Amino acid sequence: MEIVQVENIVEAALLAANEILSIDRLQSLFVENEVEKKVLEQVLENLQQHYKNRGFELQQLASGYRLQVKTELMPWVHRLWEEKPPRYSRALLETLALIAYQQPITRGEIEEVRGVSVSSNIIKTLLERSWIRVIGHRDVPGKPALYATTRNFLDYFNLRSLDELPPLSELRDIDAIEAGLVINKEDI
Repeated sequence: MEIVQVENIVEAALLAANEILSIDRLQSLFVENEVEKKVLEQVLENLQQHYKNRGFELQQLASGYRLQVKTELMPWVHRLWEEKPPRYSRALLETLALIAYQQPITRGEIEEVRGVSVSSNIIKTLLERSWIRVIGHRDVPGKPALYATTRNFLDYFNLRSLDELPPLSELRDIDAIEAGLVINKEDI
């Protein structure tokens, strides 16, 4: 199969998909051994270069690849939606940040750092959105659940790994961060 045809198939799949596509998933589009992973990786790299000066980009995330609007263009694109989506609460952001930076962590440890109790709704929301998961239980009385972030968390925030999180020293104004984060209505 010619490389141009492979590029067209991969590009069409990325446009049509409502999900992030891994290399394995992209390879499953072709007959067995028709296209090698190395060829797909080269195709994806070519597409990333091709979209360099466009309004969208091919983003590599923890789970794979997706086409998305460039971050710097989002203020204009958000105007397509008349309703303002609900914003994250400060408590939810603080809880998520503690889990992301100090995982694995228990609810009690989160409460100790925040100085207030963590609402069950916050934990429930984070679990339902698959941004966190229970990875075990601490070996202490009561066996509290240990929480950690998931690939969905990384994907949603355009991260390949936790190493891409900004250093804690950069996270000074949580209100400014909160203002920039919105829940997409289709994600609710």
